[in-house]
Amino acid sequence: MTLKELAIGKSAVIRTVGASGALRQHFLDMGMIPGAEVTVVKFAPMGDPMELQVHGYELTLRLAEAEQIEVEEISERTNSHFRGERLKPVDHPGLGEEGKYHSEEDANPLPDGTVLTYALVGNQNCGKTTLFNQLTGANQHVGNFPGVTVDRKDGTIKGYPNTNVTDLPGIYSMSPYSSEEIVSRNFVLDEHPKAIINIVDATNIERNLYLTMQLLEMDIPMVVALNMMDEVIGNHGSIDVNTMEALLGVPVIPISAAKNEGVDEVIRHALHVAKYQERPLRQDFCDKSDHDGAVHRCIHAVIHLIEDHAEEAKLPVRFAATKAIEGDSLILEQLKLDQNELDMLEHIVQQMETEREVDRSAAIADMRFDFIERLCEQTVVKPKESKERVRSEKIDKILTGKYTAIPCFIGIMVLVFYLTFNVIGAFLQGILEMGIDQLSRMAEAGLLALNVNDAIRSLVIDGIFTGVGSVLSFLPIIVTLFFFLSMMEDSGYIARVAFVMDKMLRKIGLSGRSIVPMLIGFGCTVPAVMATRTLTSERDRKMTILLTPFMSCTAKLPIYAFFVSTFFPGKGGLIMSGLYVLGIVVGILIAFLYRGTLFKGEPVPFVMELPNYRLPGAKNVAQLLWEKAKDFLQKAFTVILMATIVVWFLQSFDLHLNLVENSADSILAMIAGALVPILRPLGLGDWRICTALISGFMAKESVVSTLEVLFGGGIASVLTPLSAGVLLVFSLLYTPCVAAVASVRRELGTKWAVGMVFWQCLIAWVVAIITRGIGMLLF
Repeated sequence: MTLKELAIGKSAVIRTVGASGALRQHFLDMGMIPGAEVTVVKFAPMGDPMELQVHGYELTLRLAEAEQIEVEEISERTNSHFRGERLKPVDHPGLGEEGKYHSEEDANPLPDGTVLTYALVGNQNCGKTTLFNQLTGANQHVGNFPGVTVDRKDGTIKGYPNTNVTDLPGIYSMSPYSSEEIVSRNFVLDEHPKAIINIVDATNIERNLYLTMQLLEMDIPMVVALNMMDEVIGNHGSIDVNTMEALLGVPVIPISAAKNEGVDEVIRHALHVAKYQERPLRQDFCDKSDHDGAVHRCIHAVIHLIEDHAEEAKLPVRFAATKAIEGDSLILEQLKLDQNELDMLEHIVQQMETEREVDRSAAIADMRFDFIERLCEQTVVKPKESKERVRSEKIDKILTGKYTAIPCFIGIMVLVFYLTFNVIGAFLQGILEMGIDQLSRMAEAGLLALNVNDAIRSLVIDGIFTGVGSVLSFLPIIVTLFFFLSMMEDSGYIARVAFVMDKMLRKIGLSGRSIVPMLIGFGCTVPAVMATRTLTSERDRKMTILLTPFMSCTAKLPIYAFFVSTFFPGKGGLIMSGLYVLGIVVGILIAFLYRGTLFKGEPVPFVMELPNYRLPGAKNVAQLLWEKAKDFLQKAFTVILMATIVVWFLQSFDLHLNLVENSADSILAMIAGALVPILRPLGLGDWRICTALISGFMAKESVVSTLEVLFGGGIASVLTPLSAGVLLVFSLLYTPCVAAVASVRRELGTKWAVGMVFWQCLIAWVVAIITRGIGMLLF
């Protein structure tokens, strides 16, 4: 039978793995190898994808991919992965205490003053960025879904100026499958760090050690940090650190990065192994038995064959050998083997396949997982039940239940918007507005008392206070929305949303993983565009990036709030929810268009881990909110302030730099007049509105400040409620800000970025004119 046919709660042993190329390698790296035992946990509410347990952790897989894996049903698993009865609990070191690792004698220490460079490497969602923040004091964003880090980040270890730690995107193996995995592999191979800090999730140790074994083959000094040991101990589990160190041949330190426990010990060992270049004591993981003997002979034969080529290419020979056996094209290209050597390599590998009766990639993966199995049997006592896992299963019965998942998602999003726009955000906004108004009145009274020039007084009051002040008042709404998005992300819920929505997104040509950048897009388009690097397909990446601007970012909230309070008082929640829904609906329609034209084909397979639910850390949430508030304030007092002053100047003076009594005679009126004919069919043929929309390209919040400067409080006398609604729709859909366009240019290139600007404006114009037509018919 195929894995697709296996019922919920049933177990099976994998016999063959279909697929080909990078996808098949990814399956093998994730533990889906012949001989592995799997259990079906559940299906997504729409019947696809499915959740499995393999090697002691949970994995999602689409039915189309599951159909390519042949299995044989078994009554029960031979390895329950608890190990609670096989091994006596041991007295392991406490958090931060080292084991009894003894490295080679200190031989050739690096010269004093050498900058010690470190690669911080680990699986996705294992706590790398949390550890990075503890090591360096940096404030990188942390989340509880796979793929938070999408680019490398650098920092210096606190108290050690001659160090540099690079936080790399999470990878499952050194066979890169997505663009952010390539960033990590290339850094380790090309940048030659002095040491590696490998962070391992101790609650999911089998999955994480697969990467550890490949890193050991790199022959770079290394420290293993066993993270989340507080959870292991809290669940009455245990890890024999001393034995693990002896088997791996590198220092192993139990830590809790979130609680900053054991981090000092990691630093001490990392400094030592880097300074003295203490390389791993072990790289050969074959047990040399009948089972792995063929693999052992194959690896050593290939090592002898490629040794000189690996040295010339500056590649670790053991690592290069296993990659050459797997057929890794990137490594084979670097080795530059001649045809005779390639033929010999093929003969050696074919002999191993004949003896092992599985293909090359599966044989290497099986060798690694076999060693991990033996290692864990000797060193790991897993609890009968993990409190976090039990809690997650109970929550998932509701949040990913067949009939409750989508209503829960809709309910959560509606509640988030209601609390943001009608309750918490609105209340805090009212308080801030009162403070800004009071400050403005005091400033005006002070300027009048000092008999300040009328032009300067106009600049301060009509320009700065009216423009920047009106934007600042929306800070509470933006921070409140980010607070809720952060809670969803940190708890692990967004990963579930990807699982639940995969089948629905596949209908428009995307993978469930695309939901993550899109949800981030409700906060800000820039990090949303960067988050697409976690997508494994270039097609999916491009399509997701081009759809992200349809998700209304928080920078547009001031525009919505301004028009709602002026034209639609008391209907804020309804109007704003309608705008968000309209953005999503237009995005879906455009996605269908993309699928049939630019991006034909099917979305990539959906292979992802589901993390346990975790209570969001107060420090992490507070840090994120502070960063967003700081970014907003910096923008308010730089870009928006400058835009406001420029707009005030251009609308206050004519070409001869004379103060104008009527701003229609100003320089600004002349410039914006060129766009008036384009917007006139929308009922927006006022040069002041054109100006506001132009300033919105710099920063969306500038639209409000510009309107306040140009109209004062009299916009209601110029626009009708229908025109205001049309302007809201246009503002929702037209080009994103210059920062977002720059991020698209960085990811896709100039042509795509410029094309997106004009395309978004065209869509906004079309949807706005349809809105106006419907409004005129109804009202």
